[in-house]
Amino acid sequence: MPYKEKEIEKQYYTIGEVATMFDVAPSLIRFWETEFEQLKPKKNKKGNRQYTQKDIETLRTVYHLVKERGYTIQGARDVMKNKPVQAKDKMEIVESLEKVKAFLQGIKEQLNTKA
Repeated sequence: MPYKEKEIEKQYYTIGEVATMFDVAPSLIRFWETEFEQLKPKKNKKGNRQYTQKDIETLRTVYHLVKERGYTIQGARDVMKNKPVQAKDKMEIVESLEKVKAFLQGIKEQLNTKA
C-alpha cells in the first residue's frame, strides 16, 4: 500500500478566517456571538477569538437561517434553541441538493458544448 499523508486540519480559526468563509464582516460574527448563546469561541491570553470546527458548524447554521432563509435574529434564536438538530439537518440537505444541482448543471453544459 502506498503511503498516504493525512490532511492537516486546523483546530482553531481566527475571526478573519471565519468571516472570509462566510463572506461577511468580522463585526457580524461578533454580533452573532452576542445574540446566540451557542456561540462561545475560546479566547487566548490576548483576547483573540479562536473558533473550533464546532463553532463554525454553529455559525453555518446561523448563517443559513439568517442570510439564506431570511429569519429574523429572534426567529433564528428560537429555532437554534428549540430545534437545533432539525435546523442543522435541513441546512445539510439544502447544501447537498445545491451540490447535486451544480453537478447536473455542469453535465448539462458539457452536453450542450458537444452537440
